[in-house]
This record gives sequence, structure tokens and C-alpha cells, in this order.
Amino acid sequence: MQGHTRPLTQIKYNSDGDLLFTAGKDKSCNVWFSANGERLGTYDGHNGVVWSLDPSYDSKFLLTGSGDYSSIYWDLETGKVLNKIECDSPVRSVGFSYSAREFFLATDAMGSRDSEILLFDTRDRDQITRNKSWQTITMPKGTSKLTVTIWGPQSEILVTGHDNGDLAHFKPSSGDRINVAAGFHEGRINDLQTGKDGLLLISASKDQTSRLLDPFSLDVLKLYKADRPVNSAAISPIKDHIILGGGQEAQEVTTTAGKVGKFEAKFFHMVFEEEFARVKGHFGPINTIAIHPDGKSYSSGGEEGYVRIHNFDETYLDFEFEQ
Repeated sequence: MQGHTRPLTQIKYNSDGDLLFTAGKDKSCNVWFSANGERLGTYDGHNGVVWSLDPSYDSKFLLTGSGDYSSIYWDLETGKVLNKIECDSPVRSVGFSYSAREFFLATDAMGSRDSEILLFDTRDRDQITRNKSWQTITMPKGTSKLTVTIWGPQSEILVTGHDNGDLAHFKPSSGDRINVAAGFHEGRINDLQTGKDGLLLISASKDQTSRLLDPFSLDVLKLYKADRPVNSAAISPIKDHIILGGGQEAQEVTTTAGKVGKFEAKFFHMVFEEEFARVKGHFGPINTIAIHPDGKSYSSGGEEGYVRIHNFDETYLDFEFEQ
């Protein structure tokens, strides 16, 4: 699917899986029917790269965060801008809580300003319309800049990934940092995603590894080694499978053939940590991956601006791994 003119930054399904949302560096956010790849519409309102997006669980609202120092709170169905929240630095990550009553915006470190997480309560409209957050969590001095932030289990904690490979827990109610896994990865953490029930978390890093971890303790459960930087990783909701996407660094892509750049999606068995399949198709690094909530398909977004929806055949769905 071609709906972006520049690299993809994030893709996500809604909770029902009938809609796929894509964000890119071309300032736009698109929504597609996941069944046939038809583009339903475009959310235009940002003046810079859209780094992150998140639809609410009931598919009534959409949240986007951009490099233009703003986040937009959309009516998902009509595309109407309900509120535009101005920040002091680029918005790197956004996310609704499970109930969609709260959401966060995580900002980049800029100059002397440290990264921050701004929390809002959707039941208090004044917080959004007046750009006044419910709570602001400022990263402790010396903390590496935020690269990705997501809600943890039951939306009771926030999990942050950092440029130096650290992972951390923050308590939304108090703003306290309650757990730090220093040097969790040896390079930048590019992506964090939870499993279907929220009891597993997977990371993707520039250090060419992906790690399955306990979201409560941040203990490593499994390690998946790739031969390329890993930009995104996702957990299947129905199989013990992990999908990794990545590739050679974007700035080097123009001088590299696809075969050498290693742009395939890689499939690993969750328990045995073994790679068992690869899927080709992209002409550049895979920047983002999302698995359909029913586990029967997955989508990937690439540096070349294409979105690909892959439907699994019956042999994959019926296959059982034997050790």
C-alpha cells in the first residue's frame, strides 16, 4: 500500500483489527481497511514528522504526536481535530490507557530541556483545551533521552526505553521512577510492545537483539539475536512466535542492495529462541511492525514509504513447532 511519500514511523491496529493506522515522516497519518488495504482517509494537521499514534480501545479517538512540538486529539471517525496540544519539544510517543480515560505524551530532550512525560485525564476537558497536563514527569538529571514510552500492565505503570539502552518504570500517580534496568540493551531501544494480555513485553534495539521480558520486574525471559539493527518487534496473540523487523541503517541504504541490506521480517519461536522463517518484500529497512489482533495477519512499514499487509496461509496457522 502506497499512501506515504516518506518513511513510515509507526503502524497500529485498532482493538477490533478492522482498521490499520500508519504514521510517517511526510507529516501525515493514514487509516486503512485492514481486510483489503483500501485507504479510508488521512488525518492532516501536523507540520512535521508524525512519530507516534494510538487509537483508543473503542475506536472513538485517535492520538498523534509529532516533531512539530504538538500532539493532536482527533475524532477518529470524522477526522476532526478536537484539540491540539502544544509542547515545548517534539512529541516522540503517545498512548491511551486501557480505559482511554488517561493518555500520555512523551517529549524529546532538546538543548537544556530534559525529556518529559505529560499525563492528561480525558474526563477533564480543561486539561486538554488549556494545554495543562494532569501531571508532568521530568526525567531525572543524567537520564538518557526517551526513545519510546508505553503503558505497562493495567495502565498502572509507564515503561520507558532510552537512547543508551536503559529501561525504566515510572508510576503515573506519583511521577516516581520505581525501577531501572541500566544497560538493558547495548544500543538505542527503538520499540516496545506488549503481548495480547499485557503480561509480556518485547523490546527492539539497535544492538541487533530483541528481548522478551517480564513487564513488572523487567527481567529478561528470552533473547532473540538478529544480524541487523532491530527497529520493531511484535508478539503473536495466538502462536508462540515473535516477528522482528529492521535492516541496515537508513543512511546507508542507497548504496546497498536489498539482499545485502537484510530487509526481511524475521520470525522466531518465542520459547526456543530459534529463527524459523523470513518474509521479503520491502526495499529498505522495516521501521515498524504490528500483528493483527486475531493473529492471522501482520503489517509492516518501511523506510521506502510502503505499508505491506501479509495474510498467513492455513499451513502457517496449523503448523506446530516440534523440538
